[in-house]
Amino acid sequence: MEARQENSGPPAAERKRVVDLLARAAPDELSRIWDAMPTRPDVKMLRGPEIGLVMVRGRIGGGGAPFNLGEATVSRATVRLDSGLVGHGHVLGANLKRAKLAAIFDALWQDEAHRELVETQLLGPTATRIAEEKRKKSEEVAATRVDFFTMVRGED
Repeated sequence: MEARQENSGPPAAERKRVVDLLARAAPDELSRIWDAMPTRPDVKMLRGPEIGLVMVRGRIGGGGAPFNLGEATVSRATVRLDSGLVGHGHVLGANLKRAKLAAIFDALWQDEAHRELVETQLLGPTATRIAEEKRKKSEEVAATRVDFFTMVRGED
């Protein structure tokens, strides 16, 4: 007998993009949108919010054997909205409110009725801010770049 999988949710790649942006959203970005919502759903906490540690792993040169680099503090939360949708939030650092809001917006994004609001008011501006920060950093690094070259001395 063949097991059948239902694909009722959004594609995994889209969900990964959303969770990544929510993890990188600034606390004021999350709070501003939450405070501006005309009607807020009832939220039930399923886990946390809580603070813990995760092991950060690294690789020499990107391809070497993995090694434990150290630990990083993270906050996480899992919520269920009154619609039954479950959202998860994981953020670096010890910010419980930020983890809770990230979980709420993850669940709201899964709801077709709220997806456009979350995309346009939160995820779009967050992605723009991250791209701008990356561009500025690249320009700063490029400004300090030094090109080394060797001149031929004329000897064979």
